[in-house]
Amino acid sequence: MTRVLLLALVLLLGACAGHTPVPLDSPRLAAELPLSLQVERTQHGEQRDWLLVIQAEGQALRWSLFDPLGVPLARQLLERGEWRNDGLLPPNAEARELFAALLFALTADDALQTYPASSWQRDADGQRRLNPDWRIRYRSALDFTLAAPDLSYRVRALNQEEGN
Repeated sequence: MTRVLLLALVLLLGACAGHTPVPLDSPRLAAELPLSLQVERTQHGEQRDWLLVIQAEGQALRWSLFDPLGVPLARQLLERGEWRNDGLLPPNAEARELFAALLFALTADDALQTYPASSWQRDADGQRRLNPDWRIRYRSALDFTLAAPDLSYRVRALNQEEGN
């Protein structure tokens, strides 16, 4: 019985260790909300296009992901460092990981201290890294690529001025 409990505990801790971190408080972002983003997902040569809308909802951030026809794929609220489902859509683990990496990528440089220091790095050329496996390559503040092993997202703002 103790072996089963120990195995369950190890599996639970292992699952938690691989998640992309989020800060307890919503950091200041490099762009004004609401924000509409085009997301191009590429994995093993297959590409999908999505629309992501990020909105402030009191102290929470609402993340809504849609396919090109406007069908919702994921809706999440981030409040006090915790994700929760918003609406009747089933949980979407990939979307939560994407949203967490995007939050880090969109965080203003002077607000990065809201993340634990051991969870991220900034390269000499200004690019960022976030544990466990994210690399962010910026073209501008609202045009960048998020890359993880075997998966990448090209993110661009829709209807935004590039100076933001």
